[in-house]
Amino acid sequence: MSRAKRTVIGLFVLLIASTVYAEMPEGKYLAGKDSKIGVILAHGQGQDPDSKVVGPLRKAINKELGFHTLSLQMPVVPGKRGPESFRSYESTFPDAYQRIQAAIEFLKKEIWVERMYLMGYSMGGRMTSAFLANHPDSGIAGYIGVGLLAGGEVPMNTNLNLRNMKIPVLDVYAEDDRDAKFAENRKAFVSERFKQVPIPGAKHDYSGYEDQVNAAVITWLRDQSK
Repeated sequence: MSRAKRTVIGLFVLLIASTVYAEMPEGKYLAGKDSKIGVILAHGQGQDPDSKVVGPLRKAINKELGFHTLSLQMPVVPGKRGPESFRSYESTFPDAYQRIQAAIEFLKKEIWVERMYLMGYSMGGRMTSAFLANHPDSGIAGYIGVGLLAGGEVPMNTNLNLRNMKIPVLDVYAEDDRDAKFAENRKAFVSERFKQVPIPGAKHDYSGYEDQVNAAVITWLRDQSK
């Protein structure tokens, strides 16, 4: 085979490799039109991409800021949900990491997003913070946690996952619930990079306080984009 033919074949292979389609993982996507910013969201234990906290938040971010939002279907363990059942989710974390990475690849390659934020609520907070702790070079520009819990050890303990995180962090928590106990131990992290926002009166499900959560997150995202 001549050098010219080998060069043509090489260029063809390179072109095919550079245009590989990145399939959207299971979830709810809202387009941000011309925006180059995207937010990936992860729901709580046993829930879905349009459930409490993430459902209202994905829509509010898209409407108010015009950002792309992709709320993922995270792994769900069948059976009873509760404070003690969280440990059964540890085996699903590798799957969760794959879904988050697939979301990053989809937004980057198919939507041409240049700046991405990762958000997690409750169990989604455990999964997303563990992903960032294990993938420090993921390209995520900032992290949003709502109702972060800290029971167990690594990778289940959000506080331990956050300990060495170097990117900007927003920590939103219910001031009148167990969330506040875990958030108290994160006060040592508070800095110009790490911001805490309490939601007075809220419980862990944030029912009736969706607007306050949305406002805190949107304000932070707007500040990050300046």
